[in-house]
Amino acid sequence: MNTSPETVPLWNKGWYRFAREQASPNYGSRPAGARIDLIVVHSISLPPGEFGNGQIQRLFANQLDWDAHPYFQSIRGLEVSAHFFISRNGELWQFVSCDDRAWHAGESFYRGRASCNDDSIGIELEGLEDGLFESAQYETLASISAALLRQYPVTHLAGHEHIARGRKQDPGAGFDWPLLQRALGLPAKYFPESV
Repeated sequence: MNTSPETVPLWNKGWYRFAREQASPNYGSRPAGARIDLIVVHSISLPPGEFGNGQIQRLFANQLDWDAHPYFQSIRGLEVSAHFFISRNGELWQFVSCDDRAWHAGESFYRGRASCNDDSIGIELEGLEDGLFESAQYETLASISAALLRQYPVTHLAGHEHIARGRKQDPGAGFDWPLLQRALGLPAKYFPESV
């Protein structure tokens, strides 16, 4: 007789069990043979410097009211997504299956390959470029990164600034890469040389 409790898998077709799910229409299929080996860390706030207002979730779902704030006119019509978003209090949201291609990196090049959307997983942290991030965000980031490392052949973690040099600056100097490295127990070769 089997008396062990039933286990619920952490992943279901690329969706993570412990994330709050809100599907985004902004995604596509990965190219045949894509090797999901890169995690890209971003930072975002909408409007810049404002947190916890649900605007990021609306942006990724194509439900942002472009007239709700003057800043939104500068991004009007933008169709983007990330796989994950981590709020200031550490809450984890998922918008795209990790098996699919989210639209987070844009024009990019890293580890000898262009078009990083094809083979990466994008994680947005609620915050400002060069700003500081909350302990709860690092805890959630380490947790989801560890789960991704077990599920996918990830061998690289980088910031948007590392894959879109000169075009993007997030998450910026305020992000603590050594803290993330220690939390994951990974060797330096997993991280950009500049961190």
